[in-house]
Amino acid sequence: MTPRHIALALLVVLIWGLNFVVIHEGLAGMPPLLFVAIRFACILPIMAFVPRPQVAWRDLALVGLLMSAGQFGFLYSAMAAGLASGLASLILQAQALFTVVIAAAVLGERPRPIQLMGMGIAVGGLFVVALGRSGATPLVGVLLCLAGALSWGAGNVASRRCAGASGLGLTVWGSLFVPLPMLVLSLLIEGPGAVGDALRHFGGAAIASTAYTVILASLVGYTIWNGLMGIYPASNVAPFTLLVPVVGFLAGWVFLGERPNAAAFVGGALLLVGVAVIVLGPRALTRLGARRQSSKRSSVTPSAP
Repeated sequence: MTPRHIALALLVVLIWGLNFVVIHEGLAGMPPLLFVAIRFACILPIMAFVPRPQVAWRDLALVGLLMSAGQFGFLYSAMAAGLASGLASLILQAQALFTVVIAAAVLGERPRPIQLMGMGIAVGGLFVVALGRSGATPLVGVLLCLAGALSWGAGNVASRRCAGASGLGLTVWGSLFVPLPMLVLSLLIEGPGAVGDALRHFGGAAIASTAYTVILASLVGYTIWNGLMGIYPASNVAPFTLLVPVVGFLAGWVFLGERPNAAAFVGGALLLVGVAVIVLGPRALTRLGARRQSSKRSSVTPSAP
C-alpha cells in the first residue's frame, strides 16, 4: 500500500475508534434505543445519492436488522448501562469469534485449527474481563455488548448473500429497516414519557454525536474503506480494523478518564490477540505454505545432460 493509502486507512481507524467516545457523550440524557433510531433515520436521506445494492430485499433487511439495529441497539444499551466506551470497543471485537461459530453452524464452514486456537484465546480473554470486572463495569453491560457482537457476527454471515455489494451501500440502504423497529422497541421498553422528554431536550451533545456517527463514521469511513478494498486485496486492508479497539480504548482513557483495572487490560489484550489469530492466522499459514513449496521447487535443480 502507498503511504497515502496507509494514511487513509489509519484515518478510518481513528474515526471509528473515536466513535465510541462520541456515542458515550451523545447518550447523556438519551434513551439508547431511541438514539439508535434517530441515528439511522438521519442516514436515510443519503439513499438519494447511493445506488441500491443489487441484492434481494430480504437479504438487505436481514443485514440491516442484524448489523445495524441489533449491533448498535445492544451496544448503545450496554454503554447506557454503564459499560466504559474503551471496554465496549474491545468486547465488540468478539464478533470475529461469533462469525466463525455461526458460519460453521449455518454454512458448514469448518474452522481451521489455528482459528480454533484463536477462539480459545478470545474466549479466555472474555472470561478474564467478566470475572475480573470491578463495580464500575456492570455485568449487564458486558452481556449486552456481547449480544451486540453476536448480532454483528450473524450479520457478517448474512452479508455473504450480498457478495460484491459495497459496504456503504449495505449500510445506507440497510438503514431503511432500522428506525421503525428501534422506535417501537424504544416506546415499549424505554416508555413514551422518556421518548417524548428526550425529543424535547435533544441538545447539542446528541446532535453532534449523531452528526459524527452519520457523516464521519458511516459516510466518510465507509467511502474511504470501500475505495481501499477496491484497490488492494482484503488481506492488506482488513487487518487495520484490529487497531480500532486500541484507539477506542486509548480515547476512553484520554477523553473520559476511564481507568480500566488490570483484568480489563489483560482480558482485553487476550481478546484482541485471539481475534488477530482468527483473522490473520489462516492467511499467514497459507503464505507460509506457499513459501515452503516455492523453496522446495527452487531447491530441485535439473541434472546436467
